Amino acid sequence: MSEPENTAPAPAPTADDRNVAMLAHLLGIFTYFIGSLIIWLVHKDKPEKAFVSAQAKEALNFQITMLLAYFVSGLLVFVLIGFLLIFIVFIIDIVFCIVAAVSVSSGNNYRYPIAIRLLQ
Repeated sequence: MSEPENTAPAPAPTADDRNVAMLAHLLGIFTYFIGSLIIWLVHKDKPEKAFVSAQAKEALNFQITMLLAYFVSGLLVFVLIGFLLIFIVFIIDIVFCIVAAVSVSSGNNYRYPIAIRLLQ
């Protein structure tokens, strides 16, 4: 039998890390993917900011998914179902961003249930 590896648990995120991660999720409501992209690019190479980087990447993946959903809804406007779909996508975007921000503000990792994971 092999010996288990000594892996230290990840340190709890600081209050600043939780606030920046929360901002990455909330900015999606106003800036779509731009806000989370900037936060992810700033923090992705800093090992001490792993929590912020992971949450910004998660928010970025979700906002790209929402952008695709808006695009498809926009195309479906020509068959009239798109008007309803745009409204539904908008509500889903706001609700999931708020749920993610609340979860991250308490220091928990959050994964969106309907995000396409383009960035790994």
